[in-house]
Amino acid sequence: MIYVVRHGETDLNKEARIQGRSGLPLNENGRNEAESLRDKLKQIKFDLVFSSPQERAVETAEIATGIEVKTDPRLDVFDLGEADRMKKDEVKMIGAIPDPSVYDGVEEIPGFIGRIFDFMKEIESKYANKELNILISGHRCTTGCVGAYFEGIPEDRNIIRFSSGNGEFKVYEFNQNKVSKS
Repeated sequence: MIYVVRHGETDLNKEARIQGRSGLPLNENGRNEAESLRDKLKQIKFDLVFSSPQERAVETAEIATGIEVKTDPRLDVFDLGEADRMKKDEVKMIGAIPDPSVYDGVEEIPGFIGRIFDFMKEIESKYANKELNILISGHRCTTGCVGAYFEGIPEDRNIIRFSSGNGEFKVYEFNQNKVSKS
């Protein structure tokens, strides 16, 4: 089973700011969310735990599982460029991302999806035929993209719909493409 976890709350989440690679660690509420997640997952023995290299995702995975986390740069948050840490209502957006014609350094969507899907294909090729429990800790964008790996990219291209709230998770299986929410 694949458990896809969105990191707990940070002060930037609380302040309604977009949070990319200049994000913050978990705040007190975020640590509480990770502890609640640990309680929900306590019956699961995790064989592998992967995470975005961002501190908030690593910390959530460590609290939730109590085991060593392997970071992978392909799971990193979408690069928001110059819009990182700005208030959501102040950012000029094109769909779900900051307008790259206004803000330098905004990642291209195909490259983002490609690196997440590359990670998932590697995990699937290595572990799909094994009975393992794998936790993947990430961000709204990365967890949404992992969901799209299993569910397919929606017609409107909005992969964020597959994400969950802070400190929540979804469960997938490689061969059956079924999802459950918690």
